[in-house]
Amino acid sequence: AGPWASRPLRWVKGRVVTTYCPANNEPIASVRQASLEDYEETVKKAKEAWKVWADIPAPKRGEIVRQIGDALRQKIKALGSLVSLEMGKIFVEGVGEVQEYVDVCDYAVGLSRMIGGPILPSERPGHALIEQWNPVGLVGIITAFNFPVAVYGWNSAVAMICGNACLWKGAPTTSLISVAVTKIIAKVLEDNRVPGAVCSLVCGGADVGTAMARDERMDLLSFTGSTKVGKQVALMVQERFGRSLLELGGNNAIIVFEDADLNLVIPSALFAAVGTAGQRCTTARRLVISRPGNYVEPTIVTGLPHNAPIVHTETFAPILYVLKFKEEEEVFAWNNEVKQGLSSSIFTKDLGRIFRWLGPKGSDCGIVNVNIPTSGAEIGGAFGGEKHTGGGRESGSDSWKLYMRRSTCTINYSKNLPLAQGIKFQ
Repeated sequence: AGPWASRPLRWVKGRVVTTYCPANNEPIASVRQASLEDYEETVKKAKEAWKVWADIPAPKRGEIVRQIGDALRQKIKALGSLVSLEMGKIFVEGVGEVQEYVDVCDYAVGLSRMIGGPILPSERPGHALIEQWNPVGLVGIITAFNFPVAVYGWNSAVAMICGNACLWKGAPTTSLISVAVTKIIAKVLEDNRVPGAVCSLVCGGADVGTAMARDERMDLLSFTGSTKVGKQVALMVQERFGRSLLELGGNNAIIVFEDADLNLVIPSALFAAVGTAGQRCTTARRLVISRPGNYVEPTIVTGLPHNAPIVHTETFAPILYVLKFKEEEEVFAWNNEVKQGLSSSIFTKDLGRIFRWLGPKGSDCGIVNVNIPTSGAEIGGAFGGEKHTGGGRESGSDSWKLYMRRSTCTINYSKNLPLAQGIKFQ
């Protein structure tokens, strides 16, 4: 049932969120949401901790991140159970999400010995031209309820080996897993005689998120959430000429051609049933789940035109729209006409079509797949999308550059002072 499974009930009183078990309505735990005063104190401690962390050599930072991955690995089933209980996704997906954080830690260890810029040829005799990369400082990370662990891992592991401190604000509905992960990280840091505030946490709502977006001490703000809220965040950050990394809405298409392998297509179509607004649809066949709990019924919708408003809307529920097309060029255009640009896929055996799909007139998404579904991206590649998905990139490839600032440095080791472009003042 994915992220629409039976989720626990919550009671909010003042700034305290109490989570109740969906099976017997017994209280599980209560988490106090941070006030703006708490936020201010946390930022100050994180900035102080950064001064210590930035002086540690990158490979040593990588070693500490490796230990964080090992600590998460030791508690992976317990954390996976907590994700399932609090967020609602099935246990194996909860474990898989924590595993993704572990994998990113492993990736970041190797990256800690590789980050850096090139030495460039200078046109002036006796000069060296180099690129110097330094950490931005404090990275704010705001994550959503649907991936309460993995997205933080993508950001924090890479940001840490780059020399940054992190300030995490998870979704208010997943505070328990945020606290659990942060405690594990803090212990590893403190065992290495590093302040635990290098990876700080504030459990709060929109007031804290707004404070982070407007705070000039946030040298980079990574935001994962809806396009609507992401636009507000982007404007607040841009108003102070800050940096933002946006991972926003998606609306992913799978295109199946007549020559496709149905053994691959059918399970992929089931995975693709994400994205309820069935009551707004004229033709719907419901697949009812006969079990107790709060489940949204997966829905297959047919008979709609490609440009129907509902088709272009991310409803964030298990709906699969089935559209019929005639020509390759036509369906490629349908894929690209939606405002979101996260992920897309085709199923075909035509080699020419594959490369047209990957080329400049093919998919305009950040993730472009062939003969696999649109979900389940590997951590070694950059994750993110175009257009209203925000343009940000996390995890692999050269995403590390977003967590650093670049300086072009010219060093004169000669006894002369020549100018570039051969300019001479007579």
